[in-house]
Amino acid sequence: MGRAARSTLLLHSGQPVVNFAIATDEAFVDKQGQKQERVEWHHVVAFAKLAETCKEYLKKGRQVYVEGRLRTREFEAKNNGGRRQRTEIVASRVQFLGAPPAERSDASGVEEPPMPADGDVPF
Repeated sequence: MGRAARSTLLLHSGQPVVNFAIATDEAFVDKQGQKQERVEWHHVVAFAKLAETCKEYLKKGRQVYVEGRLRTREFEAKNNGGRRQRTEIVASRVQFLGAPPAERSDASGVEEPPMPADGDVPF
């Protein structure tokens, strides 16, 4: 479970694709007995109907539960930054938690059929 930050809807071969980031936080007590908090960001990608639903209902700060598989991909960084790697969650299910948009009165979730092969992903 995390909180959504932003989402971008693209089309790849006529299929909707959405990218968004979620933050998860962890509270703990360090060796000195001080309360600490750690925030980690996760990149998420969703396809087809799930992408459209995410674009419609995800807003910054909205709590979500995401299921999917991990994928690490390589890409060329801008400005001659060389090759980079990014690990992301390819979502198969997104459950919207917390306060839903005004026109809905309950949390909603969507499950997606199997994702396209890695070679078919636009990024």
